[in-house]
Amino acid sequence: MKFFIDTANLEQIKEANDLGILDGVTTNPSLMAKEGISGKENIMNHYKTICEIVDGGDVSAEVISTDFEGMIREGEELAALHEQIVVKIPAIKDGIKAIKYLSSKGIKTNCTLIFNVGQALLAAKAGATYVSPFVGRLDDISSDGLQLIQDIVHVFNYYGYDTQVLAASIRHTMHIVECMRIGADVVTAPLNAIMGLMKHPLTDIGLQKFLDDYHKLNK
Repeated sequence: MKFFIDTANLEQIKEANDLGILDGVTTNPSLMAKEGISGKENIMNHYKTICEIVDGGDVSAEVISTDFEGMIREGEELAALHEQIVVKIPAIKDGIKAIKYLSSKGIKTNCTLIFNVGQALLAAKAGATYVSPFVGRLDDISSDGLQLIQDIVHVFNYYGYDTQVLAASIRHTMHIVECMRIGADVVTAPLNAIMGLMKHPLTDIGLQKFLDDYHKLNK
């Protein structure tokens, strides 16, 4: 399974890349705003900087238009920034249409804001490279976000779609573990959720014992 980091923070992206665990990055306007990145030129330059940090992985950059013509214009402009850019497009009618157009031009796309299997299937039929079901946001309204991931994986496998299931809105480490179990192709998560995979009390206890025994014999 691929690990993407869901952030626009350059230091966190560098840390994940240096650890050797980073396969890509997802961003959105909210994450850009969180880092204080504003203005079209600054945002475009920030995307290019992220691409330069990530070692060959895909970087999702989101359009802000909601009409077909606007999405196409923005999508082509984003794709021209760097070969690693994936154009992130919402799962709405004009979005599906834009995915079809951009895919026909060889531009990678990520259909975002997926909340049911039907949306994912339509995006896959239109040629999306990724679909992004939102696990945490479904959990927030007492729906089963992980079940949606499992259902999409099943449908794509059954019908032979190449579109990758990118589990998004990951809130904690167990979301990642469960996505592994049910066969998501990618998870995009905050760095702290990914780092949580390394934590286990028996590892800490075992390491401390090794160190204590070493120091006893080497006083």
